[in-house]
Amino acid sequence: MTEYGSLPFREQIAFFLRKLQLGTQAWTDVYAAEHEVAFMVAGAMKASLLSDLHKAVRSAIADGTTLAQFRQDFDATVAKHGWDYQGGRNWRSRVIFETNVRQSYHAGREAQMADPELKARRPYALYKHGDSTHPRPEHLAWDGLVLPVDDPWWNTHSPQNGWGCKCKKFLLNDRDVARRGLTVSGHAPEIEWEEQVVGARGPSPRVVTVPKGIDPGFEYRPGARRRAETLQAELLRRAEDMPPELAAALKADLEGET
Repeated sequence: MTEYGSLPFREQIAFFLRKLQLGTQAWTDVYAAEHEVAFMVAGAMKASLLSDLHKAVRSAIADGTTLAQFRQDFDATVAKHGWDYQGGRNWRSRVIFETNVRQSYHAGREAQMADPELKARRPYALYKHGDSTHPRPEHLAWDGLVLPVDDPWWNTHSPQNGWGCKCKKFLLNDRDVARRGLTVSGHAPEIEWEEQVVGARGPSPRVVTVPKGIDPGFEYRPGARRRAETLQAELLRRAEDMPPELAAALKADLEGET
């Protein structure tokens, strides 16, 4: 993705293509790690609309298209379906584009980092703050933090860690650590948990507990597909409450996964 600073790669594309399309009313209908197996756009409850949005995002990820190009596809899809979405056009299209592009990027990178041989050669992970316009204090405080790649802290703090977050995670070896003048931390930062209500104004509010500095819905490590079977079963259960057209499309997707 030219706007994210990387070209698309196989693991990133594969992560997105494995997702099942799920119609939702609110962004809280699919939460946190459930995004590992589900593609959703809040308010997109029509199967053909969701499919066209999926194609637009897929093109952005697989072909490395820019936000400007994605917006052209977004506008065409909105006009085609007469979709009355919530929020301004620029804000809504940016959220859809950036969240999917960045999370698929990080999931692809995590798939690469999971390789045992690579972890043996580069056993440490570095948290690198991005260049967000309004940086979060916690993300700035984590900049330069080096921990063992398998430290449990990464399960909740691997980027992306919030809406618009541009932080990244890199693997290092001892020479990298010395060359950059860094230090491998003996202990991960203490996690301060906060209870928050999300989606309070929508049809699907929920109370969640997240680490301080992590936006609700981002408190998981992208690409950790060990929960995929459980999540797919949950999505299938939800199909019972979906419009028939969307339920049939989701079930067909699930059958194709088996």
